[in-house]
Amino acid sequence: MKGKNIKKDPICNMDVEENNAITTECDGEIYYFCSEGCRERFLKERVCKLPRTSYDLIIIGGGPAGLTAAVYAATLKMEAFLITRDLGGQAVDSTKIENYMGFDFITGPELIEKFRYQLIGSHYIDHLMSDVEVIEPVEGGFNVTTSDLKKYFAKTLIIATGMTRRRLKVPGEEEFQRKGVFYGNVQDISLVQGEDVAVIGGGNSAMQIVENLYTVARNVYIISDTKLSADPVVIDRINRYRNAHKKGPYSAIYPIRYYEGYKVVEFSGGKTLSNVTIRKIAEKETIDLPVKGVFSP
Repeated sequence: MKGKNIKKDPICNMDVEENNAITTECDGEIYYFCSEGCRERFLKERVCKLPRTSYDLIIIGGGPAGLTAAVYAATLKMEAFLITRDLGGQAVDSTKIENYMGFDFITGPELIEKFRYQLIGSHYIDHLMSDVEVIEPVEGGFNVTTSDLKKYFAKTLIIATGMTRRRLKVPGEEEFQRKGVFYGNVQDISLVQGEDVAVIGGGNSAMQIVENLYTVARNVYIISDTKLSADPVVIDRINRYRNAHKKGPYSAIYPIRYYEGYKVVEFSGGKTLSNVTIRKIAEKETIDLPVKGVFSP
């Protein structure tokens, strides 16, 4: 939403674009909402002066699992409430999602926009963009406290918080975060244009980053502590890149190199990252790879 006039929905705390938002005027002030459901909730609470804090069901997490639960709750007309930091979960960082049910191919942002519409346009339930800090079992259910210290009660919880980015926990990782060490964000790829880079991991997420880097970086080193575990069709594509002499402004004889069975032992450099040291598992000898960027999905 860069460059657009963004407002905060006063009910769910979601960012909304001013020109496309649902609005209402109250006491001379304009309020902006993500959906008709939030606007109606705002007007009701404005009159009653009693914000709703009790539900039959609270769903924590806004990835595919949490949003699916929310849609089913709405379909069943349950008194349900969704609390999530963001919509889409890890899909927000994905430029290419293949074979997700219903789509041969879709980008992360496109999928999240469909999630968003289904939640607030097609199957509305009450929702809040926030972190959950405390869950307390109490008589008859649970108290849930959010990061703004508001407390909600539910008879039942569904916790669908999914995965978090895995830290490598090696020397230099914290020092070079955003200075050469990245965690899979597509917008960071432009920072390593024409440079040698490394991708840590052997799954589909790692291979997706390799595909994105192939036309941007000079050489791509794939470092995995096991054999590559991505889908065979994805590995086949990577192998075609690997065995071809890359043409273009960042040509290289061996544009992609595998280091399977290796682990990262250190990141080093000056003000920014310039080297990653790796070691073959169960051996002492190390290898230094001069790189300007490391991506760990």
